Amino acid sequence: LSKKGSVIFSDFRALGLYRNHIPHVVRYHKKHREFYAVTAVGNCFHTYNVSNALPEDISYLATDRMLVYVANGRKVTAFARNKEVVHTYTGHGADVHLLLPFGDHVISVDRDNVVVVWDVESEEEYLQITFDKVSFEVSALMHPSTYLNKILFGSSQGGFQLWNVKSNKLLYTFPGWAVGVPVLQQVGWSIFILKAETELIHIFVVEELSAIHIVIFLAAGSPVGHIGLWDLEEKKLVCQMKDAHNTAVAGLTFLHGEPLLITNGADNSIQVSGGRLLRSCLAHCAPPTKVQHHGLNGHHILSAGQDGTLQSFSTVHERFNSLGHGTIYFLFCGTMAVMDNEMVISILFIARQSDWDSIVACHRGYLMTNTWNYQKGSMGAHSYVVKSLVGLSSGHIDVYNMQSSMHRGQYGEDKAHKGPVRGVSVDGLNQLIISAGADKLVKIWKFKPRKRVENFKFLGVHITNELSCSRLVSDCSLFLPFLTLSRKYLFLSDDTPQAFSPDGRWLITAAMDCTIRTWDLPSGCLVDCFLVDSAAVSLTMSPTGDFLASSHVDSLGIYLWSNNTLCSMVSLRPLPSDYEPTVIMLPGTCPNQDEEGEEEGDLNSEVIDYESPEQLDQQLVTLSLLPDSRWKNLLHLDIIKKRNKPKEPPKVPKAAPFFMHTIPGLIPQFAPSEGSKHHNLSSLFLPDDGPVGMLKEMGLSGIDAELRGLAPDMGGDVSVLQDFLKMMANMLNSKRDFDLAQAYLALFLKLHLRLITQEPELMEEAYRVSEKLEEMWTSMQTLFNQSLCLLSYTKSALL
Repeated sequence: LSKKGSVIFSDFRALGLYRNHIPHVVRYHKKHREFYAVTAVGNCFHTYNVSNALPEDISYLATDRMLVYVANGRKVTAFARNKEVVHTYTGHGADVHLLLPFGDHVISVDRDNVVVVWDVESEEEYLQITFDKVSFEVSALMHPSTYLNKILFGSSQGGFQLWNVKSNKLLYTFPGWAVGVPVLQQVGWSIFILKAETELIHIFVVEELSAIHIVIFLAAGSPVGHIGLWDLEEKKLVCQMKDAHNTAVAGLTFLHGEPLLITNGADNSIQVSGGRLLRSCLAHCAPPTKVQHHGLNGHHILSAGQDGTLQSFSTVHERFNSLGHGTIYFLFCGTMAVMDNEMVISILFIARQSDWDSIVACHRGYLMTNTWNYQKGSMGAHSYVVKSLVGLSSGHIDVYNMQSSMHRGQYGEDKAHKGPVRGVSVDGLNQLIISAGADKLVKIWKFKPRKRVENFKFLGVHITNELSCSRLVSDCSLFLPFLTLSRKYLFLSDDTPQAFSPDGRWLITAAMDCTIRTWDLPSGCLVDCFLVDSAAVSLTMSPTGDFLASSHVDSLGIYLWSNNTLCSMVSLRPLPSDYEPTVIMLPGTCPNQDEEGEEEGDLNSEVIDYESPEQLDQQLVTLSLLPDSRWKNLLHLDIIKKRNKPKEPPKVPKAAPFFMHTIPGLIPQFAPSEGSKHHNLSSLFLPDDGPVGMLKEMGLSGIDAELRGLAPDMGGDVSVLQDFLKMMANMLNSKRDFDLAQAYLALFLKLHLRLITQEPELMEEAYRVSEKLEEMWTSMQTLFNQSLCLLSYTKSALL
């Protein structure tokens, strides 16, 4: 293949990624009078909109009133309007891990303990300070208010240094304590650091204003997700918000003039609280293990993760996301038990979601299932009762009513399968049930009578994948032909993630070797294969076929892959046995437009460069590429001339200049002064050369005149007529320009039929042409009849 990677799928964007362990920053837009929180996600940063993608993951964020500064690798990039790169600062010898905007300058610190002060507009280095990493490793920095040109540096050894960055002088050294300084924060007129989880240390007072007495609080986050509020007057911890985040708190910011606290953590969430949680943006804090499209428009994806949550993500906009965390209570042996944070292993949704709970989720380690109401975005009313067609590890298949939660029966006299049930599927009309079990059997049941109608046994193949049957196809009429074909790859021998295209033509599978393969079911061939960074654990294809969604090992996001076959020509061919797939990076939260353009060009290069030959095979009959107007009306030329006859003869101009004779035709050509009028037609074997090529360039009147001129009374000869018939025989033998040969031969017989019957040589040649023509028509008629018979059977047969 000419394009590396995948010819069918291209990376689009990622869902459910909001932030990582990098602390967020808050900026205030004066014109809009709104606060914007900026968070880092991989190689992008989010501010309610999505920034341009950077070549490396973001290591630090900082903002001023105009720009957003991003440290990625050894570079510092400044963004305006959240997307436009306006400045780039390069020169560090190691990765940058700290940033501080400072007036018209920005200060950056790299891992080699080098501090560089940059001029924002000129992008030039203003000052460079190198610290000894053994005695003073910079871990935090800040600018004390009202201290002109002063920067305070904190170290991982516990000491502090106050520098004048304009004169490049060390002003004061604080010995500090034998503990690292992770954070420096100025609150009011004092600077504080957090020495330990419950101990706050006051460094010095910036300005003494004893006449003003106010109560100021400082928020601090812990590595286990707690948030503590400190009273800075008393210098003690006054309250604590337990388990605000599932992981360490990465950043905390109070909004100026508002009693609101913004926090974020590595649990992929951001929260706004004011004494209580006001609003939050939550996603999976553990990798999702099951993804499935919900609805018929393909705009929503249900996702279940290792964090025990079931969530819904919109492919259109994040504000349409719904569902979330929930705790399930149920009675067990007369006591109340809690089923919380247990991983969802299976998801099923049904129609009529406005009438009752429409989503069913099964949790690992529990016989009970719970329901969700999609429209309300909450757990269902009957969370402790099974609400679906359920297959159990004992081999039983039970039926429950979704609305009343009542048991409606079971399939089989004792049980449906002799062993665990691996998958259950219901057709769209509730007529048939298909079940697959560990006993190597696939059974088809009547829905209401609950009677078995068919059995299929797979020899040598163990059905261990729960998705093999339940998500094969939703229409049972398509399932039955697949069972008849008995393709081995339909039922895989391990828990392989798989998805089917909406038309049932493709089977997309993923394996632990990090490959994603696409199989063409009618031919049973592998037509596409590519590698990803981490193995996929779940796949789902949208009902409209425009996106493939995947979740991966140790990844919190849901990744969308666009289907290139819907918007461009893609030539799918079976891959060779020694094909080596190449790696494609997982999609980011925003697409890279330059890369998309390059991939699109590579994708179509094979189709554009391909030129179809004039005849695919010598056994095939090929028509000419000429329009119908150039040959279809040859037999009706007399009628056309009569209809188009001018009402009066053309008038001769009064002073006509000299003129040269031209040959009639669509392309003007001067008539030769001398030479033979007729070609040697009998020597013609390639129809595009000689007389046939000349006839192709003529119009209807020119062709009629040429064929009339073959007669003896028009300057021709009997041998010329015989050569024309031989030329027709050669055109039929070559099976090219079949429509032109029929039209030319029909006009020739109309003009010279009486003369042919009078000349034995012409009659003999005409018999040869007739036999060849009849032979060809018989062969073509057989093919036509076969095609019509197959088409008629397809339209009338009951599949």
